[in-house]
Amino acid sequence: MREYRTMLFYQNIFSHLPVLETERLILRPMRMSDARDLYTYAQDREVSRHVLWDAHRSVGQSREFLRAAIRQYRRGQPASFAITLRDSGRMIGTIGFMWINPDHKSGEVGYSLARDYWNRGIMTEALRAVIDFGFNTLNLHRIEAQHETDNPASGRVMAHVGMRYEGTLRGRLINKGRYVDVCLYAILRDDPRHE
Repeated sequence: MREYRTMLFYQNIFSHLPVLETERLILRPMRMSDARDLYTYAQDREVSRHVLWDAHRSVGQSREFLRAAIRQYRRGQPASFAITLRDSGRMIGTIGFMWINPDHKSGEVGYSLARDYWNRGIMTEALRAVIDFGFNTLNLHRIEAQHETDNPASGRVMAHVGMRYEGTLRGRLINKGRYVDVCLYAILRDDPRHE
């Protein structure tokens, strides 16, 4: 019975994903009207290089991506927020939970960001908000994230919010037809968080 209640708890949150606000950003559920903004950055091979999806070849493909995300919301499955600019409302990336393990109160965060917004502290700001959401709303104990070893900038984002490097996992994933090594980072509920 307890496991069932826990499952319903997570399903309810993910099916009614809240809006998170930071100084420069609004993180909200994705919607079909985001298709053009999504395509603008998702067609960039540099943006898709280190994530598990391929560069989008059409706005139609971006629409299908959004439909899949909306289905995840409806099912109450772990899903991503749209990262939007507070001043314009433009979607410039995604961030959210890839999975949640209710038994161990742990989860993994993943993200992507339009190249025009790299190295501006945007993803650090978004990740900090999602980590707070994970601990304060989802009641998680551990949140982890991983990045390919040849993408150290992503590791710097993780370190900026207080996540700790825990090791390199060899051949952990297949990405774009090749096995890749990844660096694993994590933060626990009681770990200090960087502001």
